[in-house]
Amino acid sequence: MMSLVFEWTGREDLNAKGKRFHQVVQNIKIEDLKKTSEQSFSFVGFECQEGVRRNKGRLGAKEGPNAIRSMLASIPYHVEKENLFDIGNVRCDDENLEDAQKRLGESVAGIISKQHTPIILGGGHETFYGHYLGVREAIGPDKKIGMINLDAHFDMRIDETPSSGTMFRQILESDAHAGYLVIGIQELGNTEQLFDTAAQLGAQHVKAGEIYPIESTYETIDAFVAAHDVIIYTICTDVIDQSIAPGVSAPAPFGLDAQTVRNITNYVVQKEKFVSMDVSEVNPTYDVDNRTSRFIAYVLAEAISNKNK
Repeated sequence: MMSLVFEWTGREDLNAKGKRFHQVVQNIKIEDLKKTSEQSFSFVGFECQEGVRRNKGRLGAKEGPNAIRSMLASIPYHVEKENLFDIGNVRCDDENLEDAQKRLGESVAGIISKQHTPIILGGGHETFYGHYLGVREAIGPDKKIGMINLDAHFDMRIDETPSSGTMFRQILESDAHAGYLVIGIQELGNTEQLFDTAAQLGAQHVKAGEIYPIESTYETIDAFVAAHDVIIYTICTDVIDQSIAPGVSAPAPFGLDAQTVRNITNYVVQKEKFVSMDVSEVNPTYDVDNRTSRFIAYVLAEAISNKNK
């Protein structure tokens, strides 16, 4: 089911040019979204940590969507168009991850059908499977989906039970028209078996220590984009150094710095084939002074601003 609507509130400046996100975002039911030919964005949250629980991670990610919204609310809004909507959160009830992912997919497909760009707020990284289901439903079975994942982990475990660590294997084994590029891989975060599985299923990867010079990573992204019809993007917050993002399921001592995350995100979202994105694994239970949710909110605010240009 959908949870109660988030109340977007925050600081207000007595000036026509003093707008902040909370003054622009419109809460709306998905059935009331209007089709548009102009760039518009719709938030949907995924209040779920069942995949993390199954993957034996630290719990708390189900509080991520509203924590991100809280930090985003008072960020200054620098876009002339007021084109932001929020359809609420899809909740995972009774540990029924598969049903929740299906419902998230239906919401994502509904947003795309109105020609809005979905921004999905996780939730554990099991969020991505629902994200993928929605895009696949929206574009049909034959178009090539390119999945770009900013992540320290492959998330291609061979476990029989779906979790936050299995999605990309699930997708690649069942969808011949899906491709996978993961950027930020940590050798100390993945077993040899996971590297083997990635190679066997044709996944491409860039290790965290090989991202620079950044131009080489951009070239890898460009080639990947060229080989697919649409691009969907996901940020697993545990790719970020734990000094910046302590509030995650699996903290990263050797994680990426803030500028790298910003650069790659802005590069991907400005691609013409980009259709949707999610941010996952923000865990307020372990956050410090809202560092993690605040950083992700800034990344999203910048991406929205750049996509609107």
